[in-house]
Amino acid sequence: MRLESKQRVAILLHEGIRGAQGKTGLALLRYSEAPIVAVIDRECAGESLPVLTGITRDVPIVASIEQALTYTPDVLAIGIAPSGGVLPNEWWQEVKQAIAAGLSIANGLHTPMAIPELQDRLREGQWIWDVRQAPSNLPIGSGQARLLACRRVLTVGTDMGVGKMSTSLELNQAAQKQGWRSKFLATGQAGLMIAGDGVPLDAVRVDFAAGAVEQLVMHYGNDYDILHIEGQGSLLHPGSTATLPLIRGTQPTHLVLVHRAGQTHIRNHPHVPIPPLAEVIRLYETVASAAGAFAPVRVAAIALNTFHLDQPDAQLAIEQTQEETGLPCTDAVRFGAEVVLNAIIEN
Repeated sequence: MRLESKQRVAILLHEGIRGAQGKTGLALLRYSEAPIVAVIDRECAGESLPVLTGITRDVPIVASIEQALTYTPDVLAIGIAPSGGVLPNEWWQEVKQAIAAGLSIANGLHTPMAIPELQDRLREGQWIWDVRQAPSNLPIGSGQARLLACRRVLTVGTDMGVGKMSTSLELNQAAQKQGWRSKFLATGQAGLMIAGDGVPLDAVRVDFAAGAVEQLVMHYGNDYDILHIEGQGSLLHPGSTATLPLIRGTQPTHLVLVHRAGQTHIRNHPHVPIPPLAEVIRLYETVASAAGAFAPVRVAAIALNTFHLDQPDAQLAIEQTQEETGLPCTDAVRFGAEVVLNAIIEN
């Protein structure tokens, strides 16, 4: 399943445009092919989406599902991720109101919505898609992806939420424009809603996580020149368990390190500093090769997130990062992914 071009989508994004919980909704706005007809965010209602986000999509921001219904959506996509994955009760009521109005639900939260209380309200043609559903019959990882001839490009990060999915999507688009047989493989809820294919890694039991990634990569590896695998988490983050199974399952040929310019410590964990990027690069390359148990893999380039900087400061940060690391660097969302892609193709 995916959000398709024939579906008119409203995104539930309360307090997510300016807040830290709206990554899913903002990703849909930037990359989904589905027509998005309304964004529901009571904090920003009536304001300009392009001005607030830099996303060149002219979509009205409204305060409630009731106001969104005037734009005749077919689907309500849950674009926020509140702490604990549970919607506040008043927002839960808006989901029920959307179902009563005939909308289907695309839900990326850990909390499922395909429950009797809501399923019983569905009419013919309506559906509830709980994105975070682990595939069945998953194998244990075996490292067999290293036998594939295709390039396998995994984005890795200095922290969570720094732009790994966006970088992978931009790289995939750039590769397709250059004529490569390229595919983006989603591993998180937003990526799955956009691409319609992948594995919701944080819904998979840890013993099977590497196997789930490996199964996905093996399914497509013989049909494409390049696979761009959406990264998750960070080896630096004290609460992250997703990065290592991605490394083991993909057996990457290239890594792209994603970093938010100027960030010095893990967000919400000021006691955990981000080491110099050269040290982070060494960490990822060492873990990926496992002291020679697996093939050597290099960080090919740096994707720098400069959204919070004006253009001159962004360019300066990119130049400084290139000098610091000796690697090609750009903001793939802001300036295009060609610099990073060329570094991958040439090595």
